[in-house]
Amino acid sequence: MAEKWIAPEFGGPEVLTMVETDVPSPAAGEVTIDVRAIGVNPTDYKELASGPEQALPKSVGYEVAGVISAIGPDTAIASGGGVIGDPVVAFRIDGGYASQVTVPAKSVFAKPDTIDFPAAANLMLAGGAAAEALHVTRVGQGDTLLVHGASGAVGVSVLQQARNLGATVIGTASEHNFPLLRHFGAIPVMYGPGLTERVREASPGGISAAIDAVGTDEAVDTTRELLTDLSRAVTIVPSDRSQRASIPSIGATAPASAAYRDAARPQLLEMAADGELEVPIARTFPLSQAREALDLLRGGHAGGKLALIP
Repeated sequence: MAEKWIAPEFGGPEVLTMVETDVPSPAAGEVTIDVRAIGVNPTDYKELASGPEQALPKSVGYEVAGVISAIGPDTAIASGGGVIGDPVVAFRIDGGYASQVTVPAKSVFAKPDTIDFPAAANLMLAGGAAAEALHVTRVGQGDTLLVHGASGAVGVSVLQQARNLGATVIGTASEHNFPLLRHFGAIPVMYGPGLTERVREASPGGISAAIDAVGTDEAVDTTRELLTDLSRAVTIVPSDRSQRASIPSIGATAPASAAYRDAARPQLLEMAADGELEVPIARTFPLSQAREALDLLRGGHAGGKLALIP
């Protein structure tokens, strides 16, 4: 029997209920994973809030890291091979808030030895969003990129991936997060009144692209003022204001976004394996404290990625 969190009704994290469940043996094309860590993401609590009644009870969790405990006949994982005992990463899956899962083998990849289970379980969702944002804004060698919300999970991944592309990055954050941004090669600027002028001072030659990972009016207004070509801007937190400003948006529920992010998985793992992509973990929680972890994340003061540990 495995432990698993489900939502029998819609609401906040408080609606989550722990149940014991039989995990099916893997059929052809499937893999069973003993979960060692689970990524905790804003999408987890957002999808608890509402939806069609026929979706209940709802499973939670898109990404996990663990060890293969069973593998279906004539089956190989997405990165090739795969035997019992291999450490792996799985994304995009359903029902990851569990101690054991059986999932499609096409969603399972070998875990890089260079990152631990909590970091591996938080690599793909934020990393895929960052990769797509950089793709949409066409960031490359010689660009100067402005990242709003640079200290968040997606922002931190953007900083590292943009650096690998040869771009100069200016990141907005609170002052206590400046050391984090500098660690990943970005020029930090304080958000708040006067942001536009501070960005101009940090980049006298202007900016060539902008990624909004925070969704504030300030981010929209600053981007509009500083960026001539708004086709090289994107937000992952669309709003009425960003739509009126004609700033493109991306999201994992859009088919094109999902396809791009899935295709980016091998590259993200390769970067992590080469030490070019870190996932800062702020805190881990026992699986039994999933509600507390989501409450902390929802409050906006997690200070980095969170992981559940069965």
